[in-house]
Amino acid sequence: MQNEWKLLEYIAPDLLDKMNQRFRILRNIYWLAPIGRRNLCEKVGLTERVLRGETDFLKETGLITMNNSGMRLTEKGNEVYAELEKLLDSLFGMREIENRLAEHFGIQQAVVVAGDCDVQEKILEEFGANLSELLNDRLPTGENIIAVMGGSTIAKVAKNLTRLETDKRHNIFVPARGGIGEAVDVQANTVSAVMATKTHGTHRALYVPEQVKSDTYELLIQEPAIQEVLTLIRQSGCVIHSIGKAMYMARRRKMSEETLRLLKEKKAVAESFGYFFDEQGLLVYKMHRIGLQLEQLEKIPLIFAIAGGKSKAKVINAYMKNAPKQTILITDEACANEILKGFAPLK
Repeated sequence: MQNEWKLLEYIAPDLLDKMNQRFRILRNIYWLAPIGRRNLCEKVGLTERVLRGETDFLKETGLITMNNSGMRLTEKGNEVYAELEKLLDSLFGMREIENRLAEHFGIQQAVVVAGDCDVQEKILEEFGANLSELLNDRLPTGENIIAVMGGSTIAKVAKNLTRLETDKRHNIFVPARGGIGEAVDVQANTVSAVMATKTHGTHRALYVPEQVKSDTYELLIQEPAIQEVLTLIRQSGCVIHSIGKAMYMARRRKMSEETLRLLKEKKAVAESFGYFFDEQGLLVYKMHRIGLQLEQLEKIPLIFAIAGGKSKAKVINAYMKNAPKQTILITDEACANEILKGFAPLK
């Protein structure tokens, strides 16, 4: 496809420029609808006169609607945008970025979505759509136990999953960790329950705090109900998790001032599964927690790490140095490009 792209650049660069320009307009309307013309001008970097001509054309072709609240894509516009995104992903080398990212981390696969979720939150919906498609393709027949971490990213991704249940496949979603004490909507219990509902699977809850003292931990894990869910977690064939900024996650978990000072001294940048890493990917702190442990991931065949935004490039880079090879990373273009700065492209 890259050779065909080069040929088109030689013979009709103006046509390709026009196609890309109209795609950027459609993409920003999709992300930000309803959006007015002035705001859209700022987002796509066009003058109001040029943008007026383009949006009038898109309206005439039935791809967008305009009213006092702003512009939106029509049903036809959404269909055209989705197909055009696939085409331009290929034309503009998104697959090459994915391959470079997977090679850089030594992982099974990277999936890169156009944009930057730091500024376009709707991209998280696309993370969910990609995850749903990958799960549908990768989950085997029979019974699957899927362990799910909490957090704001995974909570938003969960809402965009679609049916995965079939006559030959049943999925049980379990929280990968405790989480009582956090905001309810981002707890692993809540997120795994949402995933079960959206995919028509079932759910088991783990009603314990994530972070506990050693003696409390030993008592809690003796409870039969907790033992049952912990056994399911250990039997997981799939894990879905995000990667957090170290200090943000430490404060969200109400860690002690002494621990916060330690994390600052050790220059922690990334956190996942209660493990904190510095920029080089070295472990600097580990929480004593109930749930899935990082070392247990090595035996789990299907792992999805989901995180994006240019601001998370160092965070993701730090954690992924410790990620199992079977990990599939779902991220966005801004983050991928930031990570790959300074690394040679694939030959």
